[in-house]
Amino acid sequence: MNRRDFLWHSGGGLGGIALASLLGTDRLLADSPTRRPDGGLHHAPKAKRVVQLFMAGGASHVDLFDFKPELIKQHGKPAEFGEHVEAFQNGLGPWLRPMWNFKPYGDTGKQLSEVVAPLGDVINQMAFVHNMIGKTGVHSQGTLLQTTGFNRPAFPGMGCWVSYGLGSMNENLPTFVVLPDHRGLASNGTKNWDAAFLPAQNQGAVIYPGTKTPIEDLFPDERAKFITPASDKAAIGLLAELNRTHAATRPGDERLDARIKSYELAAKMQLAAPEALDITKETASTLKLYGLNHGKTSFDKEINPIEETDYFARKCLVARRLLERGVRFVQIWSGNDNGFPRRNWDSHEDVKRDHGPLAYGMARGAAALITDLKLRGLLEDTIILWTTEFGRMPSSQGGKGRDHNPYCFTNWLAGGGIKGGVIFGPSDDFGYKPADRKHPTEVYDIHATVLHLLGIDHTKLTVRHNGIDRRLTDVHGHVITELLT
Repeated sequence: MNRRDFLWHSGGGLGGIALASLLGTDRLLADSPTRRPDGGLHHAPKAKRVVQLFMAGGASHVDLFDFKPELIKQHGKPAEFGEHVEAFQNGLGPWLRPMWNFKPYGDTGKQLSEVVAPLGDVINQMAFVHNMIGKTGVHSQGTLLQTTGFNRPAFPGMGCWVSYGLGSMNENLPTFVVLPDHRGLASNGTKNWDAAFLPAQNQGAVIYPGTKTPIEDLFPDERAKFITPASDKAAIGLLAELNRTHAATRPGDERLDARIKSYELAAKMQLAAPEALDITKETASTLKLYGLNHGKTSFDKEINPIEETDYFARKCLVARRLLERGVRFVQIWSGNDNGFPRRNWDSHEDVKRDHGPLAYGMARGAAALITDLKLRGLLEDTIILWTTEFGRMPSSQGGKGRDHNPYCFTNWLAGGGIKGGVIFGPSDDFGYKPADRKHPTEVYDIHATVLHLLGIDHTKLTVRHNGIDRRLTDVHGHVITELLT
């Protein structure tokens, strides 16, 4: 008896029927549907797509969103935390008041810093979580935790999980698109959107809007005069044919299938991507909404709000165009990895100098995106998630800067089933730690909530890897029902 006969005789009876039933229940049979017709894996979704806004470097919650009058009262006095504090550097100087004044906005009177005042126009659509905590004050680990759910590499990004779980809504563009900071990548580089052990086609596709080559290697090098559109198409077709012949002799190797699909997608993107990225077709009123009507073709050497608005809002506008065309997940980055002068949110030296332009540009772009999506009827099924790897300390560093604070920071969400006007999980009087230290909010809870709104039970979207059923939320997480409509 050979192995195939043994397996059939062993599993072809009642055991085989039971196995088929289990596989069918989990939609793992080859001919069973992998998704429900309504797009959700486990329940009816309220959202179809996600935009993740990531502020690389550690945005200061106490200077932007989490108003602390006690910091104003205690400004300049020795920072007495009442406990041992492990600082990342030497950021335990005197208490430091918010760098900007705060004002109330919206129906609930939510306090916002004047540097993010543009968000006041859409504050009724936003929900804030002020008691976020991390696990580390190290940029690379903190960033990975927010992007992948783990503070070490080799795990799929959040967008990869969404791509894997829900699939594509279009045939001509990637499911998961990443719009990095134009100055460079953040901590961890491409590991933040790598597919890891998920199929390779679920990784993020990097696009740089507004540059000469927004998508690398999509088109032949213009110096290669001998390559014509027809020959390029023929070459892609030949490669696909050769790869399929090769793949037929190696069943089960998903890398080959992903490579073939990447060639096919590249061919389709050559037609679809230029149109999707062309914002010159937008109306004057739309460009004005995003602050892209400034008329400048060059910018000052020093970091400034007009330049930051141009770069961040441009990515927000491109994100809207991609969402309209069926892209499932768009990740927008503000800030690159460490460098001097600061071009990220890691304001150890001078919060006002660094955060000011970045924060205004972010607020202008994000507010325009929310407004634009709402006008087009897309906000109701698009989730916007704003995050950063950690916050900053309420005490000072060097007089004008702030050290890392993984013990408390802010996230906010809007659209796609999120209840606007909600303020969830307050921080303490200084914004140092959650007011209720026993019940903080972790990234797992945010991820679980986003997946829930997409129709996914975060405990059931799993992939077995190295003998473990891995998932985005590891073994943690609960849906924050207070944020849901």
